[in-house]
Amino acid sequence: MDTHAPPALGTLHGVGVGPGAPDLMTLRAVNVLRAAAVVAIPRRNAYSQSVAWRIAEPSVGPVEGQERLFLHFPMTKDVSILRPAWDEAFGKIGERLVRGLDVAFITEGDPFVYSTFIYLLREAPTRWPGVKINIVPAVSSITAVPAATGVPLADGLERIAILPATYGVDDLTEVLTKFDTTILMKVSSVMPKVVEALEKTGLLHCATYVSKASTADERIVRDVQSIKNDHCDYFSMVVVSKKSRSGILVESASHAVDALAAGVSPEALNAAVVR
Repeated sequence: MDTHAPPALGTLHGVGVGPGAPDLMTLRAVNVLRAAAVVAIPRRNAYSQSVAWRIAEPSVGPVEGQERLFLHFPMTKDVSILRPAWDEAFGKIGERLVRGLDVAFITEGDPFVYSTFIYLLREAPTRWPGVKINIVPAVSSITAVPAATGVPLADGLERIAILPATYGVDDLTEVLTKFDTTILMKVSSVMPKVVEALEKTGLLHCATYVSKASTADERIVRDVQSIKNDHCDYFSMVVVSKKSRSGILVESASHAVDALAAGVSPEALNAAVVR
């Protein structure tokens, strides 16, 4: 037996901490973060606060012997800047994993929805062959925002489109036309184009702007035209809900009215519904 064999790789956890309110974190997320030897905490630069950690810290609290590893992920689309930053961050994570330490990488929202963790997930098997990866899902802004507006996300036959506004604004008119509910994420820098597309499609009255959903700073604007030229928050979304397709109960009621008008007896109609 080789007593000098290197320790087995630690487990890499991708942990979603939810949309913003600490009490929307799942019990599993809290338990995994408390048990991990290392919590990897992403932030924009060395001087900024980590949004994910601001959400998680109140629930996780102090853990004796645990390392809080702050990693820098610049907010840019420039690959020449991103690639070195990611390599450095992933390298630090790898140093811990090869020592047999479990690393929990936190991310606001869900780790599988427009998350930095997705890049780590793709590279992990190549960088650390055989590494075990565990995903802890979370409440995401995709469900937190409809909860804030009070407008259901989808019902009956309704179709949903989800896209980051910064990348999808050129296709927005087509998407708005084809889908019943459209969720535009990260609209801060493209609000003028979003409003223009809503005007063009006649859907301004169906749109609601929400920033920092579920937090004390939550903001809801139902007249999105009024903030067309505002500098909106990075963590903001616009939800466009047409609500033109009925749910199954409403649809059934509509069909029932048509059937009765055509001479079908109430007894026959009720028997058909029960079957």
